[in-house]
Amino acid sequence: MKIRSSSTVSDTLTIVATAAIVLGLDQLVKRWIVAHFMPGESHIVIPHLLKWTYEQNTRGAFGLFSSNAVLLIAMAVLVLIIFWFLFRESARTSTAVRVAFGAIVGGAIGNIMDRVHYGFVVDFIDFYRIWPNIFNLGDACITLGVIALILSGSIKSRHPKSTSIT
Repeated sequence: MKIRSSSTVSDTLTIVATAAIVLGLDQLVKRWIVAHFMPGESHIVIPHLLKWTYEQNTRGAFGLFSSNAVLLIAMAVLVLIIFWFLFRESARTSTAVRVAFGAIVGGAIGNIMDRVHYGFVVDFIDFYRIWPNIFNLGDACITLGVIALILSGSIKSRHPKSTSIT
């Protein structure tokens, strides 16, 4: 029987804790939006830049893909599995990769929970002057997590482990 090392448990806890924080904040803010806004209602947060606009998004990322909730949930789970297989080795050696993966997992679970609970994803962040799509905190964490994973991979590939000849 193989016993997991404390660093492996700690590494897993980093992913789980990050996912839990992202999920908790995502769901808390979305619940507030649902309780205080009518669908389509907007409130300016920063004039000429940012509004909270409650949108019930039945489609996938960036309004793409199907409006079939089961298909979108299955795609989200599949993407999480693919990301895990692609980045699991990096996660063992990099806290940044673990945090990035945790952010992706938390955001994805938040959106999956919305689809199960409401039949749509609650979107509300509206940079109406500079970005055409309304999104949510989970989406932002997924996007930032993916960017961090890509940057981590590109930095690692530019600086491979040095080998010494003895």
